[in-house]
Amino acid sequence: MLTTVAATGFSVAFIHAAIPTHWLPFVLTARARGWSRPKTLAITALAGAGHVLVTTLLGLAIAWFGFELDEKIGAAFPWIAGGLLWAMGGFYFWRQWRGGGICHHHPPGGHHHADEHCVEPHEQSHWEEELKDTPLVSTKAGELAAISGLFIMLTLSPCEGFLPIYLSAVRFGWFGFWVLSGILAVAAIAAMLLFTWLALLGFGKIEVKSLERREAGLLGGLFFGLGVLVVLLER
Repeated sequence: MLTTVAATGFSVAFIHAAIPTHWLPFVLTARARGWSRPKTLAITALAGAGHVLVTTLLGLAIAWFGFELDEKIGAAFPWIAGGLLWAMGGFYFWRQWRGGGICHHHPPGGHHHADEHCVEPHEQSHWEEELKDTPLVSTKAGELAAISGLFIMLTLSPCEGFLPIYLSAVRFGWFGFWVLSGILAVAAIAAMLLFTWLALLGFGKIEVKSLERREAGLLGGLFFGLGVLVVLLER
């Protein structure tokens, strides 16, 4: 059961971090400011660490709440956890049905093109246009401002899709929590570094637009399946 939850968590974290919002800003900023590849990858890893840390802290609160709830309601907990996972799956399916599915992180000073519900379908990422006039790529802005902006952009937008995974592993206690936290860190940072590295090497036509448009549907399917598994195996 824990292996299945861990595999699902890895998939969720990797899919979420593979979309361009998690690596394209680093590539564009590096090109504009003339950063070397090692420096760009180091900054990407730093921002990824902040992203993972905030998500883990939120997961800690969810895990603690789940432990308390499990202790009080016992056998009913799998149904509650499964129900919450199905609800999350339904929400992501609805978001996908609305037309596109993800909420873009956007840089400080940038302009977001999606509507207020972040459901506009994107035929292409808008990052080049959004970053064009921001301090991140301005030659007048300092290095610290650019690095801080990228760090804050990801740190203040945790991987919300991973949070239900913590709830599904409550029965495994703190061991399960730390296993999932490690998987989150490995999957998210690895995906960010991989796609940043590929883009820096010149693979400018990395086909991730379809993944970007279908992220919500993929996450919905994973959450729904995990909810079924939690109920069946715990029974």
